[in-house]
Amino acid sequence: MTIRVSTHASYEAGTTQINSLQSQLARTQMQLSTNKRLLTAADDPIASAHALEITQSQSMNTQFGTNRTNARTSLSLVDKTLQDVTGQIQDIQTLVVNAGNGTYTDSDRATIATELEGRLTDLMGLANTADGTGGYLFSGYKSTTQPFTPVPGGAAYQGDQGQRTLQVGSARKMPISESGSAIFEAITTGNGSFVTAGAAGNTGSGVIAPGTVTNRAQLTNHDYAIKFSVAGTPAATTYTVTDNTQQPPVDVLQNQAYTPGASISFDGISFDVKGAPADNDTFTVTPSQKQSVFTTITNLIATLRAPADGSTGKAALANGLSTAGANMKNALDNVLTVQASVGARLKELDTLDSTGDDLNVQYTSTLGDLQDLDMVKAISLFSQQQTTLQAAQMSFKAMSGLSLFNYIA
Repeated sequence: MTIRVSTHASYEAGTTQINSLQSQLARTQMQLSTNKRLLTAADDPIASAHALEITQSQSMNTQFGTNRTNARTSLSLVDKTLQDVTGQIQDIQTLVVNAGNGTYTDSDRATIATELEGRLTDLMGLANTADGTGGYLFSGYKSTTQPFTPVPGGAAYQGDQGQRTLQVGSARKMPISESGSAIFEAITTGNGSFVTAGAAGNTGSGVIAPGTVTNRAQLTNHDYAIKFSVAGTPAATTYTVTDNTQQPPVDVLQNQAYTPGASISFDGISFDVKGAPADNDTFTVTPSQKQSVFTTITNLIATLRAPADGSTGKAALANGLSTAGANMKNALDNVLTVQASVGARLKELDTLDSTGDDLNVQYTSTLGDLQDLDMVKAISLFSQQQTTLQAAQMSFKAMSGLSLFNYIA
């Protein structure tokens, strides 16, 4: 049987085949020029979908890196400010020690009080440090509100308790600010468990120590009063400890002989009183409270400006300096604790940066496996397709030239 192929069909088939070969050659040439195996999703739908997921994850990882840079900038400013705060508090502690010099006069202490006023202004300036973007470091979520304003007796906090956060990792939101209240106001008084103090009306020279906790399980967090009595000839000094929280008040210790410097212990606490308390002089032991460092400094200034005449005045000064010294120590400990937390976050950012860099390398490698072209294979294919196309073009030319008219004389 003879198969007849029309001239039109022959031309159509040849043209279609050449166009197909040219398209394949053009696609391979595009792959070589871009060094990409996947030019469209149709080339490999599964690999294309996976590559899209990897690209999105890599973009998120890059954004987390940018967030970590911003977080490091903010935390570094907080850390530097807290270092300056630490320096101010240490200077104030030195002034407290100097103020206790027994040779100083009221004028000398007034000079120290004046210097403390300057330190108070400097410390408040640090507490109101701006973050460089139109806000404040220590105002919580209320970043555009100045945290502290001076008031009689210290400073008033205008911010809130919030900590601004940034997403610095796929599963990590990191605080990048600190609340001014937590740094400058949430400072325990006394030794952190209880506060000792002398009554304002004392007339003797008794000075009470801050004291320590001897048995935390026995602490009651009650208010106590230690009242001294001086009677007899020769005069004998005794004291009675009363628990004023219980109603009616209960005497914990009664008519105990007083020895200057000897420990007075009850309900898990211990302290001593030195000097010579007068008859009816009273000292108190109360649970520790939270107090602003600005209030502590303001009270210290008032203590130094008060006359310290005679044994009574010197005792009041010593008690005031003891209270201020304990409170400033707690303030320093509190700032150092916050600073340690900031340092830990800065260290964590370094670790997250390292992890992020490793992830980026992994994402790049995976994308390369999915998208990159095998150059040797592609060049070989390009050469093969080029040869095939040339052969097809030559055969088409030869075939299209065949005609019976060529043989008619």
